[in-house]
Amino acid sequence: MSKFYTKITSRVQKFMEAQKMFFVATAPIEGRINLSPKGMDSIRVVDQNRILWLNLTGSGNETAAHILENNKITLMFCAFDGNPNILRIYGKGKAIHPKDEAWNDAIKLFPEIPGARQIFDITVESAQDSCGMSIPFYEYKGERNQLNDWAISQGKEKIEQYWEDKNQTSIDGLPTDILK
Repeated sequence: MSKFYTKITSRVQKFMEAQKMFFVATAPIEGRINLSPKGMDSIRVVDQNRILWLNLTGSGNETAAHILENNKITLMFCAFDGNPNILRIYGKGKAIHPKDEAWNDAIKLFPEIPGARQIFDITVESAQDSCGMSIPFYEYKGERNQLNDWAISQGKEKIEQYWEDKNQTSIDGLPTDILK
């Protein structure tokens, strides 16, 4: 049976922190829904109703565009080992960019990861967990280093050029404000 929460309880937070992968879903008012797997050490529970998620440079920037237009965001965590569980966090988000005043305080909560692009500040409206009994077992073998290696090889200037060339609009043509 699913259970709803109005806040992130200590049990929910422990479950989130134990997962090596999670998924992020956003949608514009009209256009494609975006659902992306995420990993690395990129999630922080700030308090019972606030999460920060460090977003890294990638091929698209859909979440940023969708959050500007429709600030709804869902995070989903699945247990791939241990007891079955699926956790969804429903909330509203806003992007914090490296040029924003709030960036310096927020980025301190994360390890240094090359290619950091935005931090999404998520106000949690509710959380829901459900059984997850159909989710298969998977064995965690380690992190992939390709994204970090690529970002390091690019350096700050080439990363910013990449943002300018490839991250300013969504696949539906919506602005992302990456260079605001």
